[in-house]
Amino acid sequence: MLSKVKSCSINGLNTTDIDVEIDISNGLPTMNIVGLADVEVKESKERVRAAIKNCGYEFPMKRITINLAPADSKKEGTHFDLPIALGLLSASGQLLEYDYSNTIVIGELSLDGRLNRVNGVLPMLLSMLQKGYTRVILPKENLQEAKMVQGMASIGVENLQELITFINREIELVAHNGGIRELSEDEDKDVDFSDISGQEALKRAMEVAAAGAHNLLMIGPPGSGKTMAARRLPTILPRLSFEEALEVSKIYSVSGLLDPEKGMIGTRPFRSPHHTISTIALTGGGRIPKPGEVSLSHYGVLFLDELPEFNKQALEVLRQPIEDGCISISRANGSYTFPSKFMLVASMNPCPCGFFQTKSGIECSCTPQQINRYISKISGPLLDRMDIVIETAKVEYSDLISKRSIESSKEIRSRVETARGIQLERYQGQNIHSNSQLSTRLVKKYCNLESSAKDLMAAAYDKMKLSARGYHRIIKVARTIADLEGVETIGEAHIAEALQYRNVSKMMK
Repeated sequence: MLSKVKSCSINGLNTTDIDVEIDISNGLPTMNIVGLADVEVKESKERVRAAIKNCGYEFPMKRITINLAPADSKKEGTHFDLPIALGLLSASGQLLEYDYSNTIVIGELSLDGRLNRVNGVLPMLLSMLQKGYTRVILPKENLQEAKMVQGMASIGVENLQELITFINREIELVAHNGGIRELSEDEDKDVDFSDISGQEALKRAMEVAAAGAHNLLMIGPPGSGKTMAARRLPTILPRLSFEEALEVSKIYSVSGLLDPEKGMIGTRPFRSPHHTISTIALTGGGRIPKPGEVSLSHYGVLFLDELPEFNKQALEVLRQPIEDGCISISRANGSYTFPSKFMLVASMNPCPCGFFQTKSGIECSCTPQQINRYISKISGPLLDRMDIVIETAKVEYSDLISKRSIESSKEIRSRVETARGIQLERYQGQNIHSNSQLSTRLVKKYCNLESSAKDLMAAAYDKMKLSARGYHRIIKVARTIADLEGVETIGEAHIAEALQYRNVSKMMK
């Protein structure tokens, strides 16, 4: 007897609808899975066999052929367990007929019949909804994630026994309709910009960076507050829109990092990998390509502490996702593309000991060769992609004991969100969320300079030996500074401040 159950397969963030076809015929007892199935799919034979028996049903001792169609696409993941089990029970006459024409089935089985949570549910359902599927049967642990998909009715099941009795019309299960819900943001009450004493220039640079989603590099001696400030940057970033949260949640779902209780990421990601991280872990990849840190920080912050300590090859790979907003990973079985629109925030010391040309009162013990070797770990092209370079100084004792009020993250975020709102309105219909995403053509269209600002920029272009990329990045930072002031035309003061953040050569001498 033949039965067919609908499921789907995910490769990267791309989803394919799959027909799970089961044929049971007379012959020696055997069970074969065909259709380019990966190892974990073929292992489902034993999980399905044990689950059916332990739920009190009969496993057919006949010749069983399972075809995953289309047969020319690679099938990966453990979520084929449940559709295979349903197909076997249906083909052996132990299940009543069920209409799977607009229903997909996904779920991993335990040996006792319980359904385990699977990864990648959110991108799978979003894609299948576009193909006309309006109902899904899945593990109860994935229900919150599925309820985020508007237009998809989700049936959460705890075990195989419960699903069988539902299909045999012995019990009723509630189908939950998905819809847009208000995002819950997890704010860390212990982290706030008011904790940072002094460092007014650094806080201003971070406000500008947050308002325009610009890349930021901090250079200063140990203990000057670089890491402390970076960890507080998410508290002044604008809140995620629902569309942005959906994109971020898709990536975390595929990676298995989505909280099953919430079903969606509500806060902007902040990723801070250790400097020993490999190139693949940073950019993504592996035998079955998964998103790396650059994709996990999508619409958020990728913080690289002690930048020169990172592997130089890994740092150079960052150049492409910084420019393109996505990263492509090619393997023998296909090419995978993951989004990576992130803010790169990095910190470093001016030399190996950390006290070169600082006002800390501690004399630098490094030789010129050591300093050159340390600085040369960061290439010119990567430095050229840093919109803002700011020097952090030693915090003075008077700043530490000062009782004057310091601006909180809430106050700074209010100004940042106002500036981002101006940008969203200006770039409506352009698929642009911030000034940092402006192309060369759009810079010319939206960044109008006063005559005095043009004169200053012309003088700085030759004196600072700027590249074309450097020139456009200065203009984009100036555009952000003007937006913070609520001014449409970029003035001389805006260009002057943007130039201060770009003087890389001075700080690296």
